[in-house]
Amino acid sequence: MLGNSRRCFLHQAGGGFFGAALGGLLAEAGEIENALLHPHAEPKAKSVIFLFMCGGVSHLDTFDPKGNKHVGKFIDAIGFGDNLAEMQRPVIACHRTFTRYGQSGTPVSDWFPNVGSVIDDIAVVRSMWCHEGNHFPAVIETTTGHRGRAFDHPSFGGWVSYALGSPNKNLPSFVNIGRPSSPVQLTGGYLGASYSATPFQAGKTPIPNLYPPKDGSATERDRQMRLLQSMNADFRQRYAINSDIQARTKAYELAARMQTSAPEAVDFAKEPAHIQSLYGLDDDHTQDFGKQLLLARRLAERGVRFIQICHAGGGNGGWDAHGDIQSHEPHCRATDKPIAGLIKDLKQRGMLDDTLVVWTSEFGRTPWSQNTTGRDHNPKGYTSWMAGGGVRGGIVHGATDEVGYRAVESPHYYSDLHATILHQLGIDHTKMFLSELGPVSQLVEDSHGPIQEIIG
Repeated sequence: MLGNSRRCFLHQAGGGFFGAALGGLLAEAGEIENALLHPHAEPKAKSVIFLFMCGGVSHLDTFDPKGNKHVGKFIDAIGFGDNLAEMQRPVIACHRTFTRYGQSGTPVSDWFPNVGSVIDDIAVVRSMWCHEGNHFPAVIETTTGHRGRAFDHPSFGGWVSYALGSPNKNLPSFVNIGRPSSPVQLTGGYLGASYSATPFQAGKTPIPNLYPPKDGSATERDRQMRLLQSMNADFRQRYAINSDIQARTKAYELAARMQTSAPEAVDFAKEPAHIQSLYGLDDDHTQDFGKQLLLARRLAERGVRFIQICHAGGGNGGWDAHGDIQSHEPHCRATDKPIAGLIKDLKQRGMLDDTLVVWTSEFGRTPWSQNTTGRDHNPKGYTSWMAGGGVRGGIVHGATDEVGYRAVESPHYYSDLHATILHQLGIDHTKMFLSELGPVSQLVEDSHGPIQEIIG
């Protein structure tokens, strides 16, 4: 766990990025001198919409078809999680039908027909892998870029928020929508609480306790804001080395500014019926996730830097399918149309060029089962995909072996996904580290770098 000296150093040093002195939010507050509010290189993407499917999606039943010619064949395998015993397991059948979509002819499962309709805008990476085979440590690894089940590392969204800040002072730079699998997906870690996710939710009250009292006047509100700013300036100077107090003060200031900006951002009333239908708001199966993605588009439109959407979170995650892979079906049905609607909407607005959409999970699933019709955890090979933000659409990169167990062609550790996202944001992943009179803490470890084959 973090020591107090480490926290104090990071705060007093302003986080100390080597290379360009990034740190947008602190720079806006005047706390880092000469901070640069631009990235290392010209960015292709301004915002990221990060779709995290909690529990481990089966690539074999969605975006990486293998057919059934090896069904019943025993293959050499290694147990998942903390049980790494060698074993042999029989391949089980896949009951999905795959159709080739678009000019690219990329095959997509019948569980994702709407995503298939936009596949020419998507780069599918079939050769992702990570180390951890249990849900909680895998979420830590894929969220923070670090193994070891440590809780002090910042989430990926926190790093992006820290590096680039937000072009809109009235909205947070890192937002989470939906229930996560783990608190680590929301944390600012040793960067401080200022860089943790601000929770939003779809519905009538996306931000609890946001709205000011109805009987208050605008003049009174302005007076309160000026007084708050004066008091916070004195308070911040007095407690300059306490990052938790600093974060709380800044959170209240942001909340006050959000009262003038956020209500409009989360109000769908002016969205035309055809747009709401595009996201599936007129269907009970897709309404909830559709609202989350429409909210994500509206936040990206207003300059929110990193919008993380966790689907089916809580516990091990709803996509965990040991008992029966058919349990994927309702989750696919809930997310398919909204995801395609998001990509179509971003494209027709001209936003897909500079908005990067990422779809991923903490790992994939095995070709075999635990004597059931479900599939086990598989960190050795699975699929993630990206669309927009300067990524080439309509391509498939990398491959797993003949049964979908291991990434064998152009394998990419999960940190390569992080490096790719950073690259599209204009950030050199090799410069994302903190030095503190001793150990160096990096965001991206063991990475080969951005996945160049999918970058336009």
